[in-house]
Amino acid sequence: MARRYCYNDVLPFTAMVAVECSNVVQNILFKAASSKGMSYYIFMAYAYVLATLALLPLTCFLLCRTGLPKFEVPLISRLCFLSLVGFAGQLCAYKGLELGSPTLSSAISNLTPAFTFMLAVFFRMEKVALRSASTRAKIIGTIASISGASVVVLYKGPQVLSSPCWSSSSVLLQQPFGSSQSKWVFGGLLLAASYLFSSFWYIIQAQIMKIYPEEMIVTFIYNLSLTILSVPVCFLAESNMSSWRPTPRIVAASILYSGLFALNFSTGVHSWGVRLKGPVYVAIFRPLSIVIAAIMSAFFLGDALYLGSVIGALILSAGLYAVLWGKAQEEDMTYYDSGSSTSSGPLSGCKVPFLQSHSDEEM
Repeated sequence: MARRYCYNDVLPFTAMVAVECSNVVQNILFKAASSKGMSYYIFMAYAYVLATLALLPLTCFLLCRTGLPKFEVPLISRLCFLSLVGFAGQLCAYKGLELGSPTLSSAISNLTPAFTFMLAVFFRMEKVALRSASTRAKIIGTIASISGASVVVLYKGPQVLSSPCWSSSSVLLQQPFGSSQSKWVFGGLLLAASYLFSSFWYIIQAQIMKIYPEEMIVTFIYNLSLTILSVPVCFLAESNMSSWRPTPRIVAASILYSGLFALNFSTGVHSWGVRLKGPVYVAIFRPLSIVIAAIMSAFFLGDALYLGSVIGALILSAGLYAVLWGKAQEEDMTYYDSGSSTSSGPLSGCKVPFLQSHSDEEM
């Protein structure tokens, strides 16, 4: 029971929080690099080439053990659609970041749980029984998480924590991030579109995981597809070859961090989380990024921490707990109704975590 709880509850929760931390760092680095003149087209091309190359050795190793997947029409069509949705979402996300800011991106990510929940209900991936306590908990938790993140954005309140010795460097770091009002609004619309694409991405990925539950191989195919799509488009958009030099150092750091770590980590963990817990579980952690951004700014950039961020974090945490409780109740009902862990319960088939499944094969 303890091992089941660790793999099915503790590990997914920890992984999702880690992904949101990684995404916040990636957004901050990208915004800093774009403020130095880096084009988001160039960033996408470099990042996905590096992400594909970084995952190539592991993919070859896994394919030698499992063999090539059966590329039948249901799998190929969904992989193609996943790549198109991902490419469109990334274009909107990076252009929105270029015009807006990481804080704006984290704030608008509040829309993701609502988008994903509605799509999951429409595609019958989530059960909605209003008389069920688990369903009510998921709905209330989704609303609470969105409300908590909105409080962080809309209510500042009195200052709780300050770092005066860092304040001057913080101001210098924030100065390049400004945008005019018109650019800010257009950037917000693009970011909203990117998170709608993200919700569709979760739904499609959940369908792919049912057909072919190999996260790392699917992640490699996804990165390779985006590389094939992005490189020609980016070369056409940025025909000046001198702009392709990754200078200054913040540009190179942003590309290296995203390509060698952040993209593969985020896609792989999200794919695993979608297979293990479903798309709504993964999406509910998105609003957490605004709280993470506020905390990281306070402790690492020296920004002041305000009461609104603390209250919003508490409300968001309560919402997260409600959704996680609702999902746990549904999984327990499925587990006990199945009669044993060897039948079609949460631990069977596509429900076994990929870390556990690969370690069991090696043993």
